[in-house]
Amino acid sequence: MNKGEYITTLLRSKKTVFSFKDLALLWGNSDKAALVRVSYYVTKGQLYRVRRGFYAKDKNYDRFELACKIFTPSYVSFESVLALTGIVFQHYKQISVASYLTRSIICDNQTYSYKKIKGLVLTNPAGIENKKGYSIASKERAFLDTVYVNKEYHFDNLSPLDWDKVFEILPAYSNNAMEKRVKKIYNDQRDQADAGDG
Repeated sequence: MNKGEYITTLLRSKKTVFSFKDLALLWGNSDKAALVRVSYYVTKGQLYRVRRGFYAKDKNYDRFELACKIFTPSYVSFESVLALTGIVFQHYKQISVASYLTRSIICDNQTYSYKKIKGLVLTNPAGIENKKGYSIASKERAFLDTVYVNKEYHFDNLSPLDWDKVFEILPAYSNNAMEKRVKKIYNDQRDQADAGDG
């Protein structure tokens, strides 16, 4: 690869965020050579250092993409999806992510809140959509993830949910107590809807 081609290759990529390993692989460099090249591009302002070991083409990178890069496997879920789909009304500034650990990180003035989900659930693809550069839960999966980690959670509006999809994804959690909770939420919501119609 010629000198100017390194940045061109980067700009052509659909990704907006890169780990150091991504860059070394993309450029076909050893770690040592990639380190020199990364430092050079950061100094020249052609590469934006987001946090240690993570870089972006510029400051307009996709925050969801970074969220899923910091810890993998992971996917955007919980309030981030519930607020986007109208299931909770409060706007959350933090990005909520399902991961293998619980941690809160502030990076580039953005808070990323990682919530631990057991491995078999985390890696189950049911209700997970792969976007360019990151994975995100469907509203049904985000609802179930939230019930899974928080028994007492209050949802503002359950009408956007497709309950057939909820019950389709539910076995992925293999959790009897959670299954009962979800059925109770469903029955309570149905009774409220019936009362509203009456």
